[in-house]
Amino acid sequence: MTSSLIKKYNVPGPRYTSYPTVPYWEHEHFTTQQWIDSLQKSFEATNQSQGISLYIHLPFCESLCTFCGCHKRITKRHEVENPYIKYVLKEWQMYCDLLPEKPIIKEIHLGGGTPTFFSPENLEILLTGIFSTAKIHPEHEFSFEGHPNNTTRKHLVTLYNLGFRRVSFGVQDYAPNVQQAINRMQPFHNVAKVSLWAKEVGYTSISHDLVFGLPFQKLENIIDTIEKTKSINPDRLSFYSYAHVPWIKGNGQRGFKDEDVPKDTAKRELYEVGKKLLLEKGYEEVGMDHFALKTDSMYQSAIAKKLHRNFMGYTHSKTQVMIGLGTSSISDSWYAFAQNEKEIEQYYAALDKNELPILKGHYLTEEDLIVRQHILNIMCHFETNWEEPAMQLPELNQIKMHLRELIADNLIIIENQKLRVTEIGKPFIRNICMAFDLRLLKNKPETQVFSLTI
Repeated sequence: MTSSLIKKYNVPGPRYTSYPTVPYWEHEHFTTQQWIDSLQKSFEATNQSQGISLYIHLPFCESLCTFCGCHKRITKRHEVENPYIKYVLKEWQMYCDLLPEKPIIKEIHLGGGTPTFFSPENLEILLTGIFSTAKIHPEHEFSFEGHPNNTTRKHLVTLYNLGFRRVSFGVQDYAPNVQQAINRMQPFHNVAKVSLWAKEVGYTSISHDLVFGLPFQKLENIIDTIEKTKSINPDRLSFYSYAHVPWIKGNGQRGFKDEDVPKDTAKRELYEVGKKLLLEKGYEEVGMDHFALKTDSMYQSAIAKKLHRNFMGYTHSKTQVMIGLGTSSISDSWYAFAQNEKEIEQYYAALDKNELPILKGHYLTEEDLIVRQHILNIMCHFETNWEEPAMQLPELNQIKMHLRELIADNLIIIENQKLRVTEIGKPFIRNICMAFDLRLLKNKPETQVFSLTI
């Protein structure tokens, strides 16, 4: 990748876990009743055929990792677990009361925060409470994020017995000075131990999260981290770009100086070397920033063009309905998004009043739905098309105008109303999606809202 392309395309841009992206939600005109109507409409159409997904946000962490952009509450007081579970179960019951029949749960993801902050016993209380009012899809996929320092074998066994078969461990980087800068001290031994336990217990998909562009990170750190990772041989990997957004996250990302963070060509070299090494070691590129062994369901789904992307990240199958439980969780009915209150106190207060704890949302227009599908196609399959009238937009000529430069730089190829991302173009996937982002094109933010794309 040439430095001129990096310089040209390294601009602020969304990661497209949704379209429209959250800063462009028209929440001023959004009502909770709109959300409920859209949820019921989507649920009735798809519950029996697809089932639904649940994302459960567990926000507590014992310490602050300064690279993290998640909504969390730092505490060492584990008595917070029981009240939080009580409120999440109340929220779930409120949703069940709104639905015309028992939901069939296809996917669950426990995210955070630190889900393994919660004891195995309390996680079992939470999940059995949810299962008591639902059916489980025969092809369900349940996953959770585990912290290598506090995930116990009992966590793994308990969740395995509840149907979980996938676990993701946050690694980031193994260099001690990098770990110290991001306040995430965890030796290789801890990661190897919990990964081995997971394999012994019977988990069929183990994932490690790696991050490039962290403060003080060098090429030798990336190489060492990937070599150590391969010795454990997880089934899939994420290899994320560190999003340096201190203007959003405040002091949490000010534990180091801006000049300590690799930038532009230096940062991209970390990714290029890392990607080359991962491919050499048998991992295949899947979507944006993700890699998987050929034996993993995510790779097989990508080959079959069934890969899907939502607020939980990439999943190997699509459910049209995703209900988010807990603080800051985002729900998706396909026709609308709704985000919960971010602060625990406000979340509890809404539920105490028997109200869904919704902070804001967005009801998608017909234009939104078409753009959303194009962006999903590009993010999941590196291609899209507008052959069918249902995929065409009045602004298509405007979009094509923005695509011309991408064609000239050999990042995409367009033939017969079909767009395909080239190998050179894959690192610029966010930039390619931005050409379809009509809300961004019409109203570019005056201040920096998004992280840099490269």
